[in-house]
Amino acid sequence: MRSSHYSPLPEETDLSEFKFFKHLNDTEIGKLNYDKTCQNYKKGSVVYREGSRLTGFYCITKGILKIYKTGIDGKEQIIRFVKAGDIVAFRSLLSQELACTTAKVIDDAVLCHIPYQTLLFLLQNNWKFSHWMIQILCRELREANDYITDIAQKTVRERLAEVLLLLKDSFDVDENNILNISLTREELANMVGTATESVIRLLSEFKQDGLIELKGRRVKFLDVNTLRRMASL
Repeated sequence: MRSSHYSPLPEETDLSEFKFFKHLNDTEIGKLNYDKTCQNYKKGSVVYREGSRLTGFYCITKGILKIYKTGIDGKEQIIRFVKAGDIVAFRSLLSQELACTTAKVIDDAVLCHIPYQTLLFLLQNNWKFSHWMIQILCRELREANDYITDIAQKTVRERLAEVLLLLKDSFDVDENNILNISLTREELANMVGTATESVIRLLSEFKQDGLIELKGRRVKFLDVNTLRRMASL
């Protein structure tokens, strides 16, 4: 785990706007803030690795991480990208299993570590928070089921269109309609579940068809409606 030597700014450790904690009272928020440990993480840092023993979960207050699994051949399968306001590593923590994914920073980040005992205290003492946690777990299970269905039934072209739209929904676009996340072709391919060469070819076709423009590692959306139809959304 690599982090910078200086401490995050106070505004970079604020968890009050996290949707995840919306059912906590002032006393519980106070305990959360007392128990948390916040650090800066540089691009390329690995926060935790698949197979490691977790001692808590992480709240992202700044930056972007990719969450992925590693296949038998060493190839990454990106599960999702997460940003400020998201939490990671809580499912393995709850099940008391080894981490089932790896979390790597792709844009300088600030993460706050919440110990397992703090999570356990909140779950045991606040039924609304416990119920909210169950809802989050059920939603992520549905998303995993949807992904399995997509892999089995959709073409690579349809999956790429869907991934681009998913990234647009998650990270939004700037005033020029350019996606607010910079990804390599390999990362896109790992998220779609195909070869890098296939993604490069399809992106070129999308560009020729007037659906997108390519700005280095960033994508500009030109025809979202056609992408939605292509993705069967």
